[in-house]
Amino acid sequence: MAKSGEIGDRPAFPTGKSGSVPDFRAALEKSSLILLLVVALLVAACGSGAPSFKGSDVTGSTFGRDFALTDFDGKPRTLADWRGKAVVLFFGYTQCPDVCPTTLATMAEAVKALGPDGDRVQVLFVTVDPDRDTAELLKQYVPAFDPRFVGLRGDAKELEAVAKEFRILFQKVPGATPETYTVDHSAGLFLFDPQGRLRVYEGHGQGPEVLAHDLRQLLGNG
Repeated sequence: MAKSGEIGDRPAFPTGKSGSVPDFRAALEKSSLILLLVVALLVAACGSGAPSFKGSDVTGSTFGRDFALTDFDGKPRTLADWRGKAVVLFFGYTQCPDVCPTTLATMAEAVKALGPDGDRVQVLFVTVDPDRDTAELLKQYVPAFDPRFVGLRGDAKELEAVAKEFRILFQKVPGATPETYTVDHSAGLFLFDPQGRLRVYEGHGQGPEVLAHDLRQLLGNG
């Protein structure tokens, strides 16, 4: 069962016009099944010489190709800025009570396990709550898990475009006051190789050993 702040462990297509929680979760389930079929086809097409990932091999997929966001220093960023490094992309928000800090801690542990190769990995945290997650807050929150981690944000239009490109879902859940809402969101990780190609999707809840293994594969040290 998903915890607060998490709606699922696979990428999903955006919802329709209804926006209700039942419709929101139904859309996630339907699109997850579609993605699983795509992953199965991609895996079947891979040759025996392909890297062996513990996460879902999505090599050759047509989603998750790029983004256009701003980092916590106000600099416009795209995936090309980290060419030459393996990139881990995660969507969340700073006031997430459990899923986001746990995932960031897991990523920090995995990167540390890589030793010197950890410097060849870039973890990117994209906020799905730009109304509250200011650049200043992201700059305090994200590097607290690892100084090398970078936080990214965008306005509503930019965030919508990125969510569509990566097939993730997010939706505000009202709280006791207008300021205390939570955000349900897709909670998996997107892994890119040093050439900027999406290669692996890690479902939520994978341990640091799984993530470290797949990063070594992407870095050519598997």
